[in-house]
Amino acid sequence: MTRPDIDTATTNSESSNSASNNNEDKVYGLKRPSPPLKRLTKAAYYSIKGIRTTFRYEQAFRFEVYALLVAIPLSMLIAKTPFEYLLLIGSVIAVMIVELLNTGIEMIVDRVGVEHHELSGRAKDAGSAAVFMTMILAAACWILTAIY
Repeated sequence: MTRPDIDTATTNSESSNSASNNNEDKVYGLKRPSPPLKRLTKAAYYSIKGIRTTFRYEQAFRFEVYALLVAIPLSMLIAKTPFEYLLLIGSVIAVMIVELLNTGIEMIVDRVGVEHHELSGRAKDAGSAAVFMTMILAAACWILTAIY
């Protein structure tokens, strides 16, 4: 099976049809590459949309955002160096990142089916365990920075 060239021209009948114009940008389900700035703008838009949606629907993520708001001024009091400040804030942000990934896993599992399946449970448990381990790491960073 040969792959048609992405830049091949479409026939006149295809280009005149507005429905096919929307599909001609796609090759094997992928869109044609867009300019880097446009791609970056779209990525930022969807990232902010994801953060807002997660904040709206996930209680755990809201708690972590509030924890970050407390952690920022508290880390200024605890940290003695810029590296320690980065470590303290970064550890809380790491928890938020893993929570976003866990939320994505849970949404996909719920989208596939609401009936109980052992693999679905394992996937959700693994995501939850990842969040928990990241929280332990963040707590260790905060405790050790405060002690030393």
